[in-house]
Amino acid sequence: MSTEITPVLVVGGSLVGLSTALFLALHEVPCVLVEPHLASHPHPRAVGFTTRTLELLHLVGIELPAIPAGFSLKRARVESLAGTWHEESAWTPKAQPMTEDSPFRGAAIAQDKLEPILRDEAKRRGADIRLGTELVRFEQDDDGVTAHLRDKSGRVYMMRASYMVACDGNKSPVREALGIPRKGPGPLETMRSVLFKAPLESYLEKGVHQFEIDQPDLQAFLTTYGDGRWVLMFKDDLERDEAALRLAINKAIGKDDIPIEIMTSGRWDLTALVATRFSQGRVFLAGDAAHTLPPTRGGYGANTGIHDAHNLAWKLKEVLSGTSEPSLLDTYDAERRPAAWTRLEQTFVRPDYAKRARGFADGVAILDEAGIELGQLYRTLATDPALPEAKRPDEWRGEPGTRAPHVKLEDGSSTLDWFGRGWVLVAANDAWRAKPGVVVVHAPENVREAFGLTSTGAALIRPDGYIAWRKDAP
Repeated sequence: MSTEITPVLVVGGSLVGLSTALFLALHEVPCVLVEPHLASHPHPRAVGFTTRTLELLHLVGIELPAIPAGFSLKRARVESLAGTWHEESAWTPKAQPMTEDSPFRGAAIAQDKLEPILRDEAKRRGADIRLGTELVRFEQDDDGVTAHLRDKSGRVYMMRASYMVACDGNKSPVREALGIPRKGPGPLETMRSVLFKAPLESYLEKGVHQFEIDQPDLQAFLTTYGDGRWVLMFKDDLERDEAALRLAINKAIGKDDIPIEIMTSGRWDLTALVATRFSQGRVFLAGDAAHTLPPTRGGYGANTGIHDAHNLAWKLKEVLSGTSEPSLLDTYDAERRPAAWTRLEQTFVRPDYAKRARGFADGVAILDEAGIELGQLYRTLATDPALPEAKRPDEWRGEPGTRAPHVKLEDGSSTLDWFGRGWVLVAANDAWRAKPGVVVVHAPENVREAFGLTSTGAALIRPDGYIAWRKDAP
């Protein structure tokens, strides 16, 4: 049996696996990604991608169409689209307006449309993407991971990797093989859904894109992917044939004369769980393998997984290149698990899921959307243990452990353009001298203010755009 060698093996080729391969390629880390399916799942699943995600994709040259300024994702409880509309609700009760903390806004694109973009860019940058290849089993030792792989022809071969990243979904065979338990509210229900095409754009004119269908004999959730495709999710686990699916779709629309094309149907488990650790030895969990966050108007699931991938990729590069000690990789769990847990709690203190909380997240305060998205604190870097887990980004002033702030520069660019590929020292004056491999940029007054720098100070920014330390003088 032949054995191939790679620095990093990525298991799973959906959004998070592809993002992992892409960010590794950004840092010039060779990797092999294996995925048993030959194409993206026909059910698009995720559709909303957040500000931070767009910042990260910008680093690899991927620009997604932005959601228009002033857009607010709304939900309405309705009898049907054409019937009585009862009430509307926003995602966060009494939400403060988003501040201008990023040059990017969120984007709406179906997962099955985004995945090919990520896949092509990862390949272009040198990632080895192997569709139709599955992980059969693996073993790890002090020096690496040995994976047994089976390709679409049935050939079994071995892959030796220094590290492995499991992006293999909610039921993650890798997580199960490692024996890593999960905590949280647990399984909530089994969902059935049907994906269909229909000309229903006129019902979006009020700015509502999500609909709770409330009829005596139909309790369901209806939303659009913005490209003519809609998904109807049933709050039961009943098998429906095509005739029954068409009847339910017509009832949700409130008309039976709309042309409908049924594309596919699915059955999936709605769960809310976070793994008790995100790594074991040389194996790391990312995305749904690490945390399953129920679908929300905050778009936590897919976005949190993409952020996992970005956090881990540069750390693997540092360790594989010998620039940092392997202990740097311990910060992946220390930073990303609390972030996932915060988002799980925030899911269950909001109206969408509060009734299902069963005591989970009791006493947890609702955080502002901007704080969750751009204001999370990494305590591995924080110098003050009394700081909160998250604040609105305009309430931070360059504290270590926070995302480096966006400041618009005179040429129209952003301070965010300085970060993402290596270490950067933001210095107030010429007295600072950085070590080899660290880029030094001089901060104008408005940047010094945003970073909380004195006239003689400096801040060191990690390759993921987080502030590692800040000092008042050389």
